[in-house]
Amino acid sequence: MVLSDRDIKKSLADGKIQIDPAPDLMTQLGSCSIDLRLGKVFRVFEHSRKPYIDPAKKDFSNEITREIVLQDGEQFIMQPGDFVLAVTLEKVTIPDDLMGRLEGRSSLGRLGIVVHSTASTFDPGWDGKCVLELGNLGRMAVALTVGMRICAMAFEELSSPAEVPYGKKTHAKYKIQDGPNESRIYKE
Repeated sequence: MVLSDRDIKKSLADGKIQIDPAPDLMTQLGSCSIDLRLGKVFRVFEHSRKPYIDPAKKDFSNEITREIVLQDGEQFIMQPGDFVLAVTLEKVTIPDDLMGRLEGRSSLGRLGIVVHSTASTFDPGWDGKCVLELGNLGRMAVALTVGMRICAMAFEELSSPAEVPYGKKTHAKYKIQDGPNESRIYKE
């Protein structure tokens, strides 16, 4: 069952779902989701420095990416064909009996901006900022402003609380994530 706006408000008020900083419900709450805003930190790929990506190599991402930190209101220009990692402004904590589903906003999709390539599901017990896999599928550059509403998260109720929520998994690679961490596929 997907939580309605009413259920999301109640879950926020009860502290069941935690979002920090607290969202402005007048502008961020939808009928069955809550909009999250674009954070300040981006991880860009420096494709001209290395000929290919080797996901089996430890710390390969540190060799082929660099972090960019912007200020409030500054813009990040997504060129056509760009792919960057970004992070939401908000930290989201999901209880053990819910899961989150992150989706792009239609208004940005109509400009060619996608917010995830695969990572749309946030497990029960998630606690951290949401990493966005931003891509520009369009033919024109698009300016993204720090603090703008970039994506929406819906919450779905599980049939029972997760036996081992994400935060308690010993092999969870992205626990309490605060920035657009690079891929940690080499840990598999």
